[in-house]
Amino acid sequence: MPTDSPAPADTPRTPPAPAEQVPAPAPERAAHRDPGPGPTLRDPDAPAPDAPRGYRAVFAVVEFRAVFAAHLLSLLGVVVSELALTVLVYDLTGSPLLSALTFALGLLPYIVGGTLFAGVADRYPARRVLVVCDLLCAACVAVMLVPATPVAGLLALRCLVAAIAPVFTGTRMAALTDILGEGDLYVLGRSLLRIVSQSAMLIGFGAGGVLLTVLSPRGAITVTVVTFLCSAALLRFGTRDRPARATTGDGGGTLLKESLSGARLVLGDRRIRALMLLFWLPAMFVVAPEALAAPYADAIGASPAALGLLLCAMAVGHIGAELFVGSALSPRNRSRIVLPVAAVGLLPLLVYVVRPGLPLALAALALAGAGAAYVIGLDQWFVDAVPQELRGRAMTLLTAGLMTVQGLGMALAGLAAEFFPVHQVVAGSGIIGTVCTLLLVAEVRRTAPGRMSDTEGRDGADRHVTSR
Repeated sequence: MPTDSPAPADTPRTPPAPAEQVPAPAPERAAHRDPGPGPTLRDPDAPAPDAPRGYRAVFAVVEFRAVFAAHLLSLLGVVVSELALTVLVYDLTGSPLLSALTFALGLLPYIVGGTLFAGVADRYPARRVLVVCDLLCAACVAVMLVPATPVAGLLALRCLVAAIAPVFTGTRMAALTDILGEGDLYVLGRSLLRIVSQSAMLIGFGAGGVLLTVLSPRGAITVTVVTFLCSAALLRFGTRDRPARATTGDGGGTLLKESLSGARLVLGDRRIRALMLLFWLPAMFVVAPEALAAPYADAIGASPAALGLLLCAMAVGHIGAELFVGSALSPRNRSRIVLPVAAVGLLPLLVYVVRPGLPLALAALALAGAGAAYVIGLDQWFVDAVPQELRGRAMTLLTAGLMTVQGLGMALAGLAAEFFPVHQVVAGSGIIGTVCTLLLVAEVRRTAPGRMSDTEGRDGADRHVTSR
């Protein structure tokens, strides 16, 4: 949660990284110094010999455990409600189009909420924002349970929940820097939340399918109301109340202005813009095989069970790689692999040129999922580059853009598959995505601290500001 107050007792004491930092952090300090003859002195900044390390150190922070549990509950609830709501809309209308639109509406409003309401993340205390977002989502889902709610109302409520989501996620991302600090614990905490998100896609749809065998669609949706309320309670009573990150702006009339000005400042900074695009661009292309999994399975004569494997393979690769990078590599090495892994992460999709069978396609998808592990190091670069007073808005915009470009990537892949064979579309996504990512990697290198003067950091109107 945003704060100007000292860190809580369970927050790591490692000082935050300086704003001007090269992509590769300085070599780690040795755990002990050898001053020569006499007793050995331990570096005061180094962790105690018996202190937990890696992911265990993140879970040792009491507030993070509450955030983690809330994230797990609400995410599982959302996944279950998406499946149940899709079935409910199909039962009411018999329309495959409206049923599919229910899923699409979970992505499209992200850019609206993330752009127009991003100012909320910095303007109000984070705990209040998170709890109110959960309660609003619970209220929206509760209205879905009313039998008199028309299909148009169900879709509108789905849009509203999706518009709230980026504000919640961006606020939570910014709050993690206050709970865990701005160093390695923050990076590992973000990694854990991503792993949960990937796992929820695998577990949530399975759990939703089981629930729908014993409950009606509205009965399954009821579970989501409970998970949102439990998440709100965990965040309210499990985290500290900290003051708002930004104190500018009085009255509700300036919220939209703050949100839009924050987006302008974030996207106007050359370094931040390049890093944000490095989150977005590979994600836009890597979704092509998932979006086209069903027609590809049909093209190679695969069974429905094989379709499930095609949909799960990328998530499995991502989870495995993220766990390895987060636990086995040092912060310095995580930073070193960001650009190389991002540059080659989409190359496994080129296997689709030969229209591979199921085993080879699964291997390629798992490798493409593993390529997403570069974001662990990128998280540290991003939090170092964004000023504290803009952090909530920047991370809300990052979340909104990420979901939007993935939805756009799916739509473009589907459109291309109307004119070209599916395997060529997937391979083309790998080729075009790799070329675009290589150009972006070059830009990220050029904007690295120490290679770019201060006046080159910002574009547009900020360039002419030479004095107060």
